[in-house]
Amino acid sequence: MAMNDNGWRGGKRDNNDGPPDLDEIFRSLNQKLSRLLGGRGGQGGGSPDGGRALFKGGASLLALILGGVWLASGFYVVDAREVGVVLRMGSFNRVSDSGLQWHAPYPFEKVEIVTLTEVRSVEVGYRGNAKNRIPEESLMLTEDQNIIDVQLSVQYDVKDPKAFLFNNATGDRDAKDIVKQATETAIREVVGRNKVDFVLNEGRAQVASETAALIQQTLDRYNLGVRVSKVNINDVQPPEQVLAAFDDAVKASQDREKLRNEGQAYANDVIPKASGLASRLMEEAEGYKQRVVSNAEGDAARFKQVLAEYSKAPGVMRERLYQDMMQQILSNSSKVLVDQKSGSNLLYLPLDKLIQQTHPQQAGAAPQAGAPAANLPPPPTTEPASSAPAGANRSSSRDVVRSREFEER
Repeated sequence: MAMNDNGWRGGKRDNNDGPPDLDEIFRSLNQKLSRLLGGRGGQGGGSPDGGRALFKGGASLLALILGGVWLASGFYVVDAREVGVVLRMGSFNRVSDSGLQWHAPYPFEKVEIVTLTEVRSVEVGYRGNAKNRIPEESLMLTEDQNIIDVQLSVQYDVKDPKAFLFNNATGDRDAKDIVKQATETAIREVVGRNKVDFVLNEGRAQVASETAALIQQTLDRYNLGVRVSKVNINDVQPPEQVLAAFDDAVKASQDREKLRNEGQAYANDVIPKASGLASRLMEEAEGYKQRVVSNAEGDAARFKQVLAEYSKAPGVMRERLYQDMMQQILSNSSKVLVDQKSGSNLLYLPLDKLIQQTHPQQAGAAPQAGAPAANLPPPPTTEPASSAPAGANRSSSRDVVRSREFEER
């Protein structure tokens, strides 16, 4: 194709057929900008000075717009659960609170948003669920040289955003790698200080609390700005190879505890009864002691009183004591009074009365008499010694006379 056909005429492009010239484009743009600024745009081509002025005015406006956009890029919003860490030329400058904030635009300042209330978690010994075990993390040695499988998870949050951003040397922004390593170190130390029975049975809560404290100490030593909120011991069991043997040992331990509880229950039932019986016997003995001592003291006091009266009138007191003693003795014994003056040769003994006094259970039995009651003489009367005549029964009551003679001596 010839050059003239493409719009070139004498080394110049034809304006009617080809694209517009660059000067024309800038000139038209300056005219539009000048109209917006209140100036009067020329019709068609203007002078070169006027075109330069229009170009400078449009460039200033464009620079002003771009500057406004650049300054507006420094505005940012911080949520109530977050804080903003402002970095100036890559170094820490300040911490901004929640709300609409502003910082110097890039590249002078930038802001890092850190969520404080977000609870992050790290799993040790498993991933996802208990079936996905990781033996190199979960197997550990106890104090008594036993191997157990421990699975746990750690929950933590951010307490110092500056330390969390600047002291976290790993590529993980949540610091999970450091927390995981600190957790493995802490749980192995705590398990290594305790026996296998304690870790498997009653010591889970204590192991979790000690592990959380040890993890927090390690993270504070690194100044990571992380706070451990909770350590969950998800599963603790022996390795699968010895699980059956451990189950038998646990069953035996449970049986031992059951028998111990039964023995303790029996002891709790027997010991209080024995203690109560011993206390009752002690109280009865103490009461008997007090009664005997009181009776002895009373007898002694009564004897002293009688002694004082006896010293005043010995004869009267001796006669009274003798009568009281004889009344006490004769009232508890059977007595037969025989009248020798009547001259009766037949002596009738009241066997029924004697038997009744000797054996009270045979009180209703009738005596076997050989003669009828009507043909027998009347039985002698039985009276206490105090009611008998003074001269009666002297010959038959020899013991009484002898006792009285002994008293008179």
